[in-house]
Amino acid sequence: MFSKIELKLAYGLAISFLFVGALCYAAFPVKTPDEPVRLMFNVTAGKVLFDHKTHHADNGYGISCGDCHHTLEEDEYADAQSCSECHDPDEGDEETPKRADAFHQQCTGCHEGYGAGPLEKDCSACHVM
Repeated sequence: MFSKIELKLAYGLAISFLFVGALCYAAFPVKTPDEPVRLMFNVTAGKVLFDHKTHHADNGYGISCGDCHHTLEEDEYADAQSCSECHDPDEGDEETPKRADAFHQQCTGCHEGYGAGPLEKDCSACHVM
C-alpha cells in the first residue's frame, strides 16, 4: 500500500505532466501541410479516399500538379482549389464535364496509362459505401 504522501505526490506529478502537455500542445501546434495529405470525396456511389501525397510525392507516383489541375499555370498550383470550382457536381457538357465524369476520365485514364491502381470497372475498388 502507498502512504498518503506518496499518493499526493503521484497525483500532483500526474496533474503537472497533464498541464505541461496541454500547454505544449497549445503553444506548439503542428504545422498545417502546404498541400493535402488525403482527400475524401463524398459521392452518390460511396466515399472515395484519394491519397494526394502518394500520387504527388517524388517517392510515390511523382505525378505533377498539372496532370490533375490541368487548367492552372505552374505558378498557380499553390492556389489550386476544389475540383468543384470548375466541375459542377450535377451538370456538365463536352467542354467541362460534371465532376463525377471528370474524375472517372482523369482517374481511370491515368490508371490505365500507367498500369497502376484499380484498372477494372469494379466500382468498389475506389468507392466505399
